[in-house]
Amino acid sequence: MRTMTLPLVVGVDGSDCSLLAVDWAADEAVRLGVPLRLVHASLWERYEGRLPSLGSEPSAPHVMAEHIVASATERVRRRAPDLKVDSAVLAEDPVAALLAEGDNALAVVTGSRGRGELKGLLLGSVGLAVAGRASGPVIVVRGDAAGLGGTHERVLLGVGEPGTSDTAARFALREAAARRCVLDAVRTWRRSGDRAEDGAAPDHEDEAAELIDKLLQAPLGEHPDVRVARTVLEGPPGKVLLHRSAAADLLVVGVRRERGHAGLQLGRVAHRLLHHAKCPVAVVPQLP
Repeated sequence: MRTMTLPLVVGVDGSDCSLLAVDWAADEAVRLGVPLRLVHASLWERYEGRLPSLGSEPSAPHVMAEHIVASATERVRRRAPDLKVDSAVLAEDPVAALLAEGDNALAVVTGSRGRGELKGLLLGSVGLAVAGRASGPVIVVRGDAAGLGGTHERVLLGVGEPGTSDTAARFALREAAARRCVLDAVRTWRRSGDRAEDGAAPDHEDEAAELIDKLLQAPLGEHPDVRVARTVLEGPPGKVLLHRSAAADLLVVGVRRERGHAGLQLGRVAHRLLHHAKCPVAVVPQLP
């Protein structure tokens, strides 16, 4: 029985950030050998009744939406002629539409800001909401030219607390294998005044190294050829990962996510990285 290959979904709205996301997603789909699905969603149909009727002709917002998707599709075909690509124009809230699409996708890709959002915004509302609520991986395309271009040959994995990074580790190793690059697994630690019963201070550095080894042991069996750099550093995780993102092509972080929770579930570290990282950021939820 033939199994269906899940697509990589990318949200498109015609903005410059969206076009960067389309380019990045096309390259990623080629790298992973999966189809690409372009999705444009907006609530333009809410306003059709308020616009003058022109008979059976499509409304101006609908025509614009179709043009945005057609232009993005042509852009992909020029960039990756052999890539299988399809598209959808949905009369839905963009966040709700991308969340639903993500339930049947390898991952969802968004730009860092959307059409019409202020240039001063560090991250658009749609990208933040999707990254904070999706049941699967969400990649926000941001960063400098080197990070976007994949020139560093390094995937950066932020190793979080136990129970938050298992799915993220598998995702990061798959990415490193597809890119044939190094996986830099980073765990930070902070000095404390805690002492054991015998008066000895705990060795936080050794504990951090053991956590990395334990996290990667099983998924490395699926990707034995991936080169792994295990890095243990003292300092706040957000600051450390932000600094190291300047030498990475993709930053992967795991977040714990509870089912049935309607609000954003990101955590401070992921939230900071989504706004400031120097390369694309993949938020990978750990579901119960």
